[in-house]
Amino acid sequence: MPAILTPVKTKEDLLFEDSLRPQKFEDFIGQENVKTNLKIFIQAAKKRNENLDHVLLYGPPGLGKTSLAYLIAKELGVGIKPTSGPVIEKAGDLSAILTSLQDKEILFIDEIHRLHPSLEEILYSAMEDFSLDVIIGQGPGARSHKLKIKRFTLVGATTRAGKITAPLRSRFGIVHRLDYYQEEDLKKIILRSARILGVKIEDNGAEEIARRARGTPRIANRLLRRVRDFAEVKGDGRIDAKIARQALDQMEVDALGLDDVDRKILLTIMENFGGGPVGINTIAAAIDEEKETIECIYEPYLMRLGFLERTLRGRRVTPKAYKHLGFKPPADQKKLF
Repeated sequence: MPAILTPVKTKEDLLFEDSLRPQKFEDFIGQENVKTNLKIFIQAAKKRNENLDHVLLYGPPGLGKTSLAYLIAKELGVGIKPTSGPVIEKAGDLSAILTSLQDKEILFIDEIHRLHPSLEEILYSAMEDFSLDVIIGQGPGARSHKLKIKRFTLVGATTRAGKITAPLRSRFGIVHRLDYYQEEDLKKIILRSARILGVKIEDNGAEEIARRARGTPRIANRLLRRVRDFAEVKGDGRIDAKIARQALDQMEVDALGLDDVDRKILLTIMENFGGGPVGINTIAAAIDEEKETIECIYEPYLMRLGFLERTLRGRRVTPKAYKHLGFKPPADQKKLF
């Protein structure tokens, strides 16, 4: 997928996301139910002078899981140690992180579903009794010793909740799913980001960007930066609906936020496989994309729009997708919906 529409963090995003990250819950727009619950749990933990229960945040990439982890730490008034599942390779690495944590501190593990199973075993006792099983000695004389660690809060984030093992998932006391954003919330995010970046933007310009941002704040902020470039070169630097439409059309982002790869997926199923059903491996081979990329990046949004249906026999394009792309669905497809 072109970097402009991928919800996965790119190198360019690293330069901007920290400056745009909300500094308090009031600045975090959207996900109202999640925010309300987290604020109550945090206040209760502070009132009892206890560490917050372990938190699992899951949902598609780019929706604010990392931002929420940092906000939890700020609201608790404690430090946060960020890492990610793929980075922790050895048991010694994880043990070193856990023993260095201060009382009530946050350990944030992004992509926690990619943590090696052998490392999960270490987390079990750390999360439950705040201890580590340390082997002292070697050979027949070796013995196990429980090493106490400070009470901490693990905040795990994942885009693949189904990949987390049941024993690990059961140890999280607070579990929340983040969902795609409404256009109105994305508009507020874009206007806030524009103020921080010093970009002149009109409400209708923010609305046009929000409409094509695939329900994802990370994409909305990225589109804002790219449309700003067009406004500075092709206009007077101010983003209105007209310049936003011109810029996004030039970048091949259509009115619903579909790009050429989204259209390629739908058209391939329509033209080569009669609208489906067709297996995901076949689609991946036909469009020369990775199966996991299609499943994690493209499918969720196409299914949210009602353009794609996942069945036991494979993927199937809906009449709604035919209409959007300007085609008539085959007669046998109409009967299926």
